[in-house]
Amino acid sequence: MNNKSIKSAKQIKRIALLTSGGDAPGMNAAIRSVVLAAHHYHIEVIGFYHGYNGLVCEEYIAMAESLTLLKVNGIIHLGGTILKSARCQLMHEEKGLQLAADTLNDKDIDALVVIGGDGSFSGMLALKSYWSGQMIGIPGTIDNDLDGTDYTIGFATAVNTGIEAIDKIRDTADAFERIFIVELMGRHCGHITFNVGIACAAEQVLSFENFTANEQSSKLQQLATEITTAKKNRHSSYIIVIAENLWPGGAVELAKQLHQQADIECTPCILGHIQRGGSPVAKDRILATKMGVAAVQALIDGESNIMVAEKNNAMHFITLDEAIKHEKVVSKQLIDAQQNILALTAQTQC
Repeated sequence: MNNKSIKSAKQIKRIALLTSGGDAPGMNAAIRSVVLAAHHYHIEVIGFYHGYNGLVCEEYIAMAESLTLLKVNGIIHLGGTILKSARCQLMHEEKGLQLAADTLNDKDIDALVVIGGDGSFSGMLALKSYWSGQMIGIPGTIDNDLDGTDYTIGFATAVNTGIEAIDKIRDTADAFERIFIVELMGRHCGHITFNVGIACAAEQVLSFENFTANEQSSKLQQLATEITTAKKNRHSSYIIVIAENLWPGGAVELAKQLHQQADIECTPCILGHIQRGGSPVAKDRILATKMGVAAVQALIDGESNIMVAEKNNAMHFITLDEAIKHEKVVSKQLIDAQQNILALTAQTQC
């Protein structure tokens, strides 16, 4: 089913570990889990700093120290990543890939574990042509956009952070009977937007699943009509949740256009990177721990070029190629629920 490495369990003595791309709450929990599981099998873990830059520039924890149990003690609750993270342009070039491979060979690394998203896994796929060791990916991204896994590490915390922020915005919006447009992260998918929007009882949820750029004019008119009707029939707040990279110009431009077209005053609020930070919630800590253990066990079993995934509460593996196809969609039940709530609200106001 998966590509098997020629290395046997007894031959794995040293693992390289790095976190790459956008940080996600729970990355530290995954680091801890990999180190603890590797220690159980007497495997050394070398942490490389700043993503693939650590491989290219040989920036790593000294062999004499490595990632010991002491170093990962007390990090499960921390946001960010103790190994730092970054994007590495050199990994898009032959020179960078060769430098990364040289580092792995020079340090006698048997296997590479990368915690990150689709860009990070693309880096591993590119590295395959330059290095023959085993490679395992652990999905760490708030966007929840990797295929084959129900959830990615960091998604649950990002959703909770968005909910907490909008609940506070709602208090102010209610006090002044104002309209807020809240922009959420998610790159090019609406997993965060729909989950947060429904959990916060947002009056409108706009994402890639229910809006396209060529509908901008009609959607603007629809929003203006529905907001005007809602404000006439009830004295309360009105919150629109939109996905980043969706509306041309974002929340600020949408607010400007509603004011120009219908004289509707809106306050744009871009949550931005606060969704990446903070202590991971229990769900992310547990998921990261399970995935870290599964990654080490997969290496011992000879697996390579795969991503650890959770499907229906069970650990399984999916090839890196399959994991980055971007075929994962927001639950139709979520989209339908929002549409039904919106329709019911409109009927109540008429």
